[in-house]
Amino acid sequence: MVSLNETPRAERVHIALFGITNAGKSSLINALTDQEIALVSDVKGTTTDPVYKAMELSPIGPVVLIDTAGLDDRSELGELRKEKTLEVLNKTDVAILVCDAQAGITDFDREILQLLKEKKIPLVGVINKLDLLAESEVKLKKYAQKLGIKLVGVSTYTGEGLKELKEALIKIVPEDKNKFSIIGDLISPGDFVVLVIPLDESAPKGRLILPQQQTLRDILDHNAVAIATKEDQVKETLSNLGKKPRLVITDSQAFGKVSVQIPEDVPLTSFSILFARHKGDLKELVKGAQAVSKLKDGDKILIAEACTHHRQSDDLGTVKIPRWLKQKTGKELVFEHSSGYSFPDNVQDYDLIIHCAGCMLNRKAMLYRINQAIEAGVPIVNYGVLIAYLHGILDRALEPFK
Repeated sequence: MVSLNETPRAERVHIALFGITNAGKSSLINALTDQEIALVSDVKGTTTDPVYKAMELSPIGPVVLIDTAGLDDRSELGELRKEKTLEVLNKTDVAILVCDAQAGITDFDREILQLLKEKKIPLVGVINKLDLLAESEVKLKKYAQKLGIKLVGVSTYTGEGLKELKEALIKIVPEDKNKFSIIGDLISPGDFVVLVIPLDESAPKGRLILPQQQTLRDILDHNAVAIATKEDQVKETLSNLGKKPRLVITDSQAFGKVSVQIPEDVPLTSFSILFARHKGDLKELVKGAQAVSKLKDGDKILIAEACTHHRQSDDLGTVKIPRWLKQKTGKELVFEHSSGYSFPDNVQDYDLIIHCAGCMLNRKAMLYRINQAIEAGVPIVNYGVLIAYLHGILDRALEPFK
């Protein structure tokens, strides 16, 4: 369970380290965190899959440091590691390019630098193992000229340059990464916000799901009042408030049941639609919902989720959404599913992509998935926007954002 005081990984600035094998990326992670987080060895290729470490980096705040495998492993396994490393680019907010002082500037360093520039990822260049480099100041300047970027000289053995590296990171973190707001711009201090939280079979026992937790915390952070209720107690809750709520937020699956209990003059939306705006591109996802009316027999639908979980007998992604879509369109559709941090690379093969709220992804990763669909000319929608459309209440659910 994620504590309400603990910033979820998806809301942290993602700082990824890239470089050749044995450049000292893992040692640098350990030095920055003052902890033995990453496995360090003289043997090349010690780091395989990316390693994630959540920490606080003042004054940036909550961050995730990502240790990646080296790009210069030419073995068959090395190619798989390289794929995993390059996938990290799609969720990276800030990059640290780690070059080995003894190896100098390699073609692999230039390759990753070019990829970072193409993706417009802010970066800090580092020459590591400075303590092993003779005439370090002179060579540091030469290395910087070869790469065409400024470089910070660092020694994880002596601690030299670590302060300068942190200062460089602080300067390039995008300002909006310090803003954590899901609903804060829609409410004022003292407002009442009603959260409708169904406790069905898919609800985790003893806790709330992440979007509900994060929304609740954001309401409290903005000095508003949160009232939680179940979908069969909405009408009673509203009658007992004595004050019209500023907003009612419901789980998407309860949209139909909740909407008929809410007066028309009370704004209504869903957690998933809030996250469509917070994590992605709400306008583009609304376009995706409108594409449902154009579906034809035999069209292929990809239903993508960013996490893996135990499937219930009436699972939303695999059972309910396919059923609702078939009822709405009257078409025979083909459904395929994906889950986890990897996203299919054949998105052009689909006629519609339906994505979860993306609470386990950072904004960079969610926008990457949306942009993949846009570039392939495939409409994309998320669960909340789609369900509101299928229930005929999308216009009402979008009203709070106008």
